[in-house]
Amino acid sequence: MPEALIDLRSDTATRPTPAMRAAMAAAEVGDDVSAEDPSMNRLQERTAEMLGKEAALFVPSGTMSNQIGVRLHCIPGDEVILEESAHIYAYEQGGVAQLSGCATRTIKGHYGHFTLEQVQDLVRPDNCHYARTRLLCIENTSNRGGGSVWPIERIAELCDWAHEHGLATHLDGARLFNAVVASGIPATQWCKHFDTVSVCFSKGLGAPVGSAICGTRKHIDHAIRVRKVFGGGMRQAGIVAAGALYALENNIQRMAVDHANAARFADLIRNVPGLKVDPARIETNIVYFYVDPKLGTAMEFGAALKQRGLLVGALGKQQIRAVTHLDVSAEQIERAGAIVREAAEQGGRAEKRQPAAAGAYE
Repeated sequence: MPEALIDLRSDTATRPTPAMRAAMAAAEVGDDVSAEDPSMNRLQERTAEMLGKEAALFVPSGTMSNQIGVRLHCIPGDEVILEESAHIYAYEQGGVAQLSGCATRTIKGHYGHFTLEQVQDLVRPDNCHYARTRLLCIENTSNRGGGSVWPIERIAELCDWAHEHGLATHLDGARLFNAVVASGIPATQWCKHFDTVSVCFSKGLGAPVGSAICGTRKHIDHAIRVRKVFGGGMRQAGIVAAGALYALENNIQRMAVDHANAARFADLIRNVPGLKVDPARIETNIVYFYVDPKLGTAMEFGAALKQRGLLVGALGKQQIRAVTHLDVSAEQIERAGAIVREAAEQGGRAEKRQPAAAGAYE
């Protein structure tokens, strides 16, 4: 196996830069459970300001921030509306049911998006036989939608409808800043339509750990209690807060490089026989492509790529995902494209059995 692997499995693969490590090493720390960590307090204040919310709370993961968001708006027996490929539904182990006792009602969208027409009849009647429809969730950008950016007009329309019908709204903005950079629309404009917002620091922003849940001061006061019972309270957490704060201050606009690299990678493999890029238009940093069964399954083709020095994620029988990030250069993208073409031309299977590059990558 080549020594220098190109890792396109996820943008969670990023490692802190020397400058970020220096900021983390120099961070002031305190007991964050008691709200006494100055670095964490600065991060939360800055995050809330950037998203146009009253307050924010740092948590260890995007799953926790989303699940706190559900818990803030729902009680056991309530129902959550969301798209069927949404992270909250597909990749959080049924946490809506496990942690908050809520039901889910899914919509079959198009590249992770859905329309007002699809939800208009989904609010259940006020009747003791039914779950109470309580929350509408949207993921922007949509992971399983190929990193697609929602039209902001549709988000406004859906959230207005939800509020008119007594529903709360939550944005899974794990890759929100990818949407900001791709669209030119500020984070405040995306977030103003939602009651709560989750944002991730450890994907394209490149911090080693953490997400935040944002909303009103009342929401965050409640979120502090929920985080504690979910096991997310931390002590001298300023070390990781400093990495996230560095990322907010330095790594947002550079995401345009990741987007350009993803588009270039898609162009390099688009006409390779046996492969199909879908969707054809790459908006941010995620590229999905399908492998013809003649080249093997996605896992088998992924193993062939791994043997040649490229790591990707097999997310379906014939579907592969590649994600660009700050640890991948333009030169590596050119090499990655050549590896994919070579593997396809040589039949798509590894010369010897390799561990599959599969998994529910975030």
